[in-house]
Amino acid sequence: MSTGTKKAMYADMIDYQDDSVISTTIIEKKTGTVTLFSFDKGQGLSEHTAPFDALVHVLDGVADITISGEVYRLGAGEMIIMPEGEPHALDAVEPFKMVLTMIRSQE
Repeated sequence: MSTGTKKAMYADMIDYQDDSVISTTIIEKKTGTVTLFSFDKGQGLSEHTAPFDALVHVLDGVADITISGEVYRLGAGEMIIMPEGEPHALDAVEPFKMVLTMIRSQE
């Protein structure tokens, strides 16, 4: 996406694709990123860790987000923080879209 001021709806900026996970980066800076994702039903991200806190905001659909072995079911409008260093995974219960915001520490 080009820089500058634009008015947009997150959910309209990314489509679903059969049997796929799609992502598009909205902002990418040294200090953090904002990325849109769409997941078809049954798709997900396997367990991994990140060196920074990550904020997930579900825009559409339903997902199970597992953080350190505990499963959280989130729907449209809900959000959760995945703490740095904690193992986490995402699974699409139904097609869902999310915004992932990562802020990198400068400490």
